[in-house]
Amino acid sequence: MRITVLMGGTSSERDVSLASGIRVTEALRSRGHDVTAVDTARGPLTREQEQQLLAGGVKTAPPSREELHAMAAETLPQMLAVLPALKEADVVFLGLHGGAGEDGTIQALLDLASIPYTGSGRLASAIAMDKDMAKHMFRQYGVNTADWVLVTKRTPAPGGEELAKRLGLPMIVKPSKEGSTVGLSIVRSAADVTAAIQEAMRFDDEVIVETFIAGRELTVGILGGEALPVGEIIPKHEIYDYECKYTAGMAVEVFPADITEAQREDVQQQAKRAFDALKLRGCARIDFRMDPSGTMYCLEANTLPGMTGTSLIPQAAQAAGMDFAELCERIVMLALPQRS
Repeated sequence: MRITVLMGGTSSERDVSLASGIRVTEALRSRGHDVTAVDTARGPLTREQEQQLLAGGVKTAPPSREELHAMAAETLPQMLAVLPALKEADVVFLGLHGGAGEDGTIQALLDLASIPYTGSGRLASAIAMDKDMAKHMFRQYGVNTADWVLVTKRTPAPGGEELAKRLGLPMIVKPSKEGSTVGLSIVRSAADVTAAIQEAMRFDDEVIVETFIAGRELTVGILGGEALPVGEIIPKHEIYDYECKYTAGMAVEVFPADITEAQREDVQQQAKRAFDALKLRGCARIDFRMDPSGTMYCLEANTLPGMTGTSLIPQAAQAAGMDFAELCERIVMLALPQRS
């Protein structure tokens, strides 16, 4: 099968995407597929560039806004240049994370060109990326999620004291449309809320301020509508931040999670409802916090979850008896048009 893997891009998760995409490229080649690797910001990768990516890893901090801005102007010309080649592919594997790669923009372009691709469609991708919209949908479908307030640049933010009164302390402040905890802060004092909102607004015009849920971090992968084994993440830091996600040894991931059967069934059912609420398809990851009473709170849905050496979906698949190459091929097969 002819497969093009899109990776890189110009979001703050660029390095993660490159690490994911190159692993997917090699895995699909190992299954006998004809695979082309393309960085949407820089164009097709040479074999030398691929080898450099394989030898490297994810840096402990995302690229600067200045670096990403400098690359952004090249994305559209590069995508238009490779579009004819994409038409020759049987399927496009989206190894992109964040930004235009995960918010429905690339998906819309591929839809216009009638090119099959992995992951969710343009509308589902856009809604899942918008954490405010996603949380509204979760509640409509009976998926528990922490209380929150949306703050935007267009409307004055409530004061720190008012937010603390509504949401309690500590609070989480994060960009509404970013991933990998970029721009996220834990706020323990009402006096620190304004600074945290300003930091988050460096990455997005809309910011989520939500109740911090103390407890255990759980994750559920969904593959083709079915839940994979539940995982628990035990980070070295208080939260599963960028460094813990992509630095070996900075978190312990346990698959399957050491939880009761009732808790496992609860979180898997909520994950599937979240998947359905956002009209997701293919492979996705739904993240939760479980408080000390055992109550689950859905944090967010990831429509193009990481596929790096430390990522969670590959570990969940392995716990289900599926190796990485098989997982990648399964994701590809879910993207192919259904034949009657």
